[in-house]
Amino acid sequence: MDIHDPQSITDLLSSFIRDNHLEQPYLERRIIEAWPSVLGNAVVRFTGDMNIRDGVLFVHIKSAPLRQELFNNRHLIVERLNQAVGATHVLKDIRLLG
Repeated sequence: MDIHDPQSITDLLSSFIRDNHLEQPYLERRIIEAWPSVLGNAVVRFTGDMNIRDGVLFVHIKSAPLRQELFNNRHLIVERLNQAVGATHVLKDIRLLG
């Protein structure tokens, strides 16, 4: 990179993230942050701890009926969360815990 070649901050950050193998953790964090906008406030009220391990999102849901509804739609939720961060490979599945 020549210091006289202007680059946008976005390009520089993207390069830094990619070069330091931080893309997957960054996208995983964005998936968790996207949960409220993708699922809505009604679901968020019953959502507890969340984490991602090996492409699986683990979510504590405090309502058994809601947990069942989300389980029935988990493939669609995975797709929408991946779309929300502009990737198709971040999540593979969701595990809903009580």
